[in-house]
Amino acid sequence: MPVDVKDMVLDKVAIGPVSARIYQGAEFSKGPPVLLYFGAGSFLGSQIQNNAAAECLASVGAIVVVPDYLAPLGGVFPKPLEVGFSIFSYLAKKRAGLGDRKSLLLIGGEEAGGNIAAAVAFKARDHLARELDGQVLLSPMLDPFMGSASMREADSVGMRDRWAEGWSHYLSAGVCHPYAAPCLCSRMTGVAPTLLATSDDDPLREEAMGYAERLKQAGNHVRQHLHPAGAGWPELYGGLSGHAPSWAESLRQHFADFVHELGAG
Repeated sequence: MPVDVKDMVLDKVAIGPVSARIYQGAEFSKGPPVLLYFGAGSFLGSQIQNNAAAECLASVGAIVVVPDYLAPLGGVFPKPLEVGFSIFSYLAKKRAGLGDRKSLLLIGGEEAGGNIAAAVAFKARDHLARELDGQVLLSPMLDPFMGSASMREADSVGMRDRWAEGWSHYLSAGVCHPYAAPCLCSRMTGVAPTLLATSDDDPLREEAMGYAERLKQAGNHVRQHLHPAGAGWPELYGGLSGHAPSWAESLRQHFADFVHELGAG
């Protein structure tokens, strides 16, 4: 499905105006899911550039809202989370302005954006549990200690220094709250259904898959997918892969199935 892309300003968000890019299938069905999607960038720099994952998810019928979540308040915790949750709260009231009243409301993100999405899901559970229908986490950046075995591969995709710098910046206020590092959260129950994807050559895969397992053990619905090595997945968040990206069709199918499960539930 062709995807229309437009820039707009979300001007009624509680923290103030937020720039966003909207991806929408040119032909979408009644009640399309609305996905608030946080881009990559390691907590550093603008998040509103063209986003391949957002376009991919929009191509199966979603309306995907990609905000510049660092610009309004800066990139140090808890400011990006405050921006993300404010936009989520706004969309919970105004989703019909993008989709319609029957639209599912999802959050998602990749890399650092996956961190923000996971944190918003926790905060939504605690404050607006009935408004969030699901979350989509693509290689979420969850562990500030960068301690997994797969993280040893970060140099091979050119991301170790970038991630170390990003974590140092994000946590420069000296806080390691569970919302800042969701993998450290001790209360995992009651989280919205989750679609989580990573790849076999992704340095973030072990923290991502470990997080999925903890969500499942806590009784949450989780659909997870591990792309094979060579699918070009690290390029999703700015890493190097040396392979032509071939992950899009698989991600489309898993997202479509996930949305169908949510709608059927």
